[in-house]
Amino acid sequence: MARRWLWFLIALVIGLAALSMIGDVRHIGDRLAGFRWWAFAAAIGLALANYSMRFLRWQFYLSRQAVSVPIASSALVFGAGLSLSITPAKLGEIVKSYLLREMHDVPAPRTAPIVVAERVSDLVALLVLAVIGVAAYGVDPTLVAIAGSLIGIGLVLLAWPAPSRALIDLLTRPPKLARLRAPLHETLDGLASLCRPAPLALATLIAVPAWACECAGFALICDAFPASHVALGLAVVIYAGTTIAGALSFLPGGLGVTEGAMTLALVEGASHLDRSTAVAATLLTRLATLWFAVALGVVFLALARARIARRSRP
Repeated sequence: MARRWLWFLIALVIGLAALSMIGDVRHIGDRLAGFRWWAFAAAIGLALANYSMRFLRWQFYLSRQAVSVPIASSALVFGAGLSLSITPAKLGEIVKSYLLREMHDVPAPRTAPIVVAERVSDLVALLVLAVIGVAAYGVDPTLVAIAGSLIGIGLVLLAWPAPSRALIDLLTRPPKLARLRAPLHETLDGLASLCRPAPLALATLIAVPAWACECAGFALICDAFPASHVALGLAVVIYAGTTIAGALSFLPGGLGVTEGAMTLALVEGASHLDRSTAVAATLLTRLATLWFAVALGVVFLALARARIARRSRP
């Protein structure tokens, strides 16, 4: 537990350092004094809507993997995964597989592919939103095209798993790692199944409105500062694009990359917010999305650990 809190602290320091290097942090307090705080509350409500819709996708993936657990347990496990949102590409959410195994004896290789499939459909959904935003607002599509190309390459590798299987065989060649080969192959096969066109399309249809909620929350926060306005289409491009950039950076929670890119986009983009407002808007957005998710997840994780402890008692 101590290591987890140290990880959170390091991640928070990275994010704040990125903001301090970009914006004039001395005037953030002045900008927050005129902020309409109902927008922050609305952004948190929209973040909750995001989690609710992503939970529906989680349930869909569980059914695809023939995993049946009580919905209360499923919700507890899904919520606990949010506590690891600041791990690289959110892959720390693999803790959900551990929790399902400890709570309901579900084999981890059956559920581990779901964590990766969630990230894949998240990236595809964010890319769709970014393309919609580019079309609606007419901004330069170069960065979106680059992100789309990288995501496309990843999808091709999932559709053609032979190279990945060969890599697994190579990495598990040492005798001490050989026992991991079969579970990793099972996980890869499950991931390829979840990322076939039909399930990927359905998962993306769920994820698009989910992430659109957080885009709208970002726009509300930006507009809640005096004399500032960010059009919804532009907000969608900025939020989706910077979230993709953070995910592809493989830094914990995209920290530093997402904050820096979001602030620069608000300052240098069509909205032309002043630096203090841009930093304050970025900080509040990350609090209402990333850090709110982490805090909520910590509560769910504590409840899940307590349930496991009760189950293990003689």
